[in-house]
Amino acid sequence: MTTGASIVTIGDEILIGQIVDTNSSMISRRLGGIGVKTLDMISIPDDREQIISRLSEELARSSVVISTGGLGPTKDDITKDALATLFGSSSYVRHEGQEQEVRRILHSRGLDALEVNLAQADVPAGCEVIINHMGTAPIMVFRFPEGRFGHPAVLYAMPGVPYETEAALDAVMDDIRAHFPTESICHRNIMTYGLAESALAKLIAPWEDALPSGMHLAYLPNTLAGVRLRLSVYSGEKCKAEADMDAEIAKLKPILGDRIYSLREEPLEAVVGRLLKERGATLSAAESCTGGEIAHLITTIPGASEYFLGSVTSYSPEVKQKVLAVSEKIIEEKGIVSSEVAASMAEGVRALTGSDFSVATTGWADAYGDSHEPAGTVWVGVSGEAGTETERFNYKGDRKRNIERFSASALDFLRRYIIKHSKI
Repeated sequence: MTTGASIVTIGDEILIGQIVDTNSSMISRRLGGIGVKTLDMISIPDDREQIISRLSEELARSSVVISTGGLGPTKDDITKDALATLFGSSSYVRHEGQEQEVRRILHSRGLDALEVNLAQADVPAGCEVIINHMGTAPIMVFRFPEGRFGHPAVLYAMPGVPYETEAALDAVMDDIRAHFPTESICHRNIMTYGLAESALAKLIAPWEDALPSGMHLAYLPNTLAGVRLRLSVYSGEKCKAEADMDAEIAKLKPILGDRIYSLREEPLEAVVGRLLKERGATLSAAESCTGGEIAHLITTIPGASEYFLGSVTSYSPEVKQKVLAVSEKIIEEKGIVSSEVAASMAEGVRALTGSDFSVATTGWADAYGDSHEPAGTVWVGVSGEAGTETERFNYKGDRKRNIERFSASALDFLRRYIIKHSKI
C-alpha cells in the first residue's frame, strides 16, 4: 500500500484570514521529499467536535495525518483535549523531557516557569512524544491500530508556530520512514524568468509533449520568481528517474536559453549573489519606484555583505540630481521615467560606492504616468566595466504587485548582464 498523508491546520485565526498558513506547504514539500503523497489538506476551526470528527475522517483516508495548531497554554486551545478523546485516553501524564525544555526556554527569556506553562508538557496517556526544542508544546504522536480505521494510521499533532514546526519536521519524517513504506518520488526544478506562463507553455509544447511516460510537468508561476517548471517521477528506480529528468532538461536548455536562471528552487537574488561571489565582484543599487525592495531582496541572502555595498533610495528628482548626479536637463527632456535617467542613476551610484556592478530603477508603479511613459512602466539600468545598458518593462498590476515585478525584472536583467559581460 502506498503511504498517503493528510495535513490539517487547526485554528479560527486561519479560517478568518488573520494569519497565513505556511505550515501546510512546508510539510507537504517535506513529505514529498521522503516519497509520501499528500492526499488532502484542510483547515478546521477551534471546535472540539469538529476536531474529533474531521481528524477521524482524515485518519480513515490517510495512513499519516499531520496537524498543526491549537496546542497553546490558553483556554481557547482545546485541541489537546479533543485529541485525548479521539485517542481514547482518559488521563494525562507529564513528559519529563518536554517539561525540562519548557523550564529552559522560559528561564532563557527571564520568565518564571508557571504551572500554566509547565502543563503544556502534559500529554494524553499512551501517546508518544517528540520533544519540541524550540517551543513549549511537544509534538504528540498517536498510533492507531489497523482495526480502528481499516489500516494502520498515525497522527502527529504539532505546534502551529512555523519555526517550531519546521524544527521538528526532521524527527517526524524519520518516524514516518521507520513505520511506513515510502515510494520513490523524484523532482527537478527549472527556474525561468521573462516569459508568462501561457507564452512559456506554447514555446515548450513540443518538448513537453515528447516527455517520457510517467514523467509529469507542472507550471508554478510566482511574481518574484517567474515560472518554476517542476518535473516529477512518482515511481521506479530513483537513480534512473533522476538521470531521465536530467536528460530532458538538457533538451530544454537550448529552447529556453538564458530564460532559465537556475536548476534549483532558489530566488533570483540568490542567483545574483552567487554570480557576484564567483567573480569576486561587488554591487550597489539606486532605486526610485522600487523604494528599496531590490536592496531588501539582496540582503535576505546569507553572506550578502560579501558583495553588496549599499543602495540609494532616490525617490525625488532632487535626490537623483544631488546624490546620483543625474542631470536636470535629462529629466526635463526625457522624463523622470526614461532610459537616460535609469542609466544615469546606475552610473551615479556605481561611482558613489565604487562597486563593480550597479542596478537602478525608475518607473510608474501605480495608476499614474506622464507624457513620456504610461503607468506600469519601469526602466532598469545596469552599469559595469563593459558599459551601461537599459531595458524597459511594463506591467498591469496594482502598486504593490508592480513593485515586486519591477524588482524581479531588475534582478533578472542584472543577472543576464553579469553573465554576458563577465564570464568565468
